[in-house]
Parts: sequence; structure tokens; C-alpha cells
Amino acid sequence: MPDAVGAESKSRTSDAASRTFVDDFYKQAIPADSIARAIRYAIEQPADVDVNQIVIRPTVQEF
Repeated sequence: MPDAVGAESKSRTSDAASRTFVDDFYKQAIPADSIARAIRYAIEQPADVDVNQIVIRPTVQEF
């Protein structure tokens, strides 16, 4: 399962059990501004620094 990142539209299901699962899963989501800060870090590096891969995941995610 992919890592949880905050988004406006998490689930479009009408199934109550699915919606509960998704809502609970996204309680550990990384806020969008945290992702933006990580990207900003990579972009702001000097020309002689190559950031070619960033792995971002919630520290509280169990899997």
C-alpha cells in the first residue's frame, strides 16, 4: 500500500467499512506542506549537488 499523504479527496466510496478504513489510514498522513518542504529542499541545493531520489513516508506508518 502506498504511503499516506494528505489530500483533499481521500475516498469516494459509499461503503461505510471502506470509508472508515481510509479515514483511519489517513489520520497518519503526511501533510502536503511537509512534502512541499522536502521538494523545496531538493530544488534549493547548489548546482554541484544532485538530489536524484527522495523517499518520504510517515514515521508512524507501521508497514
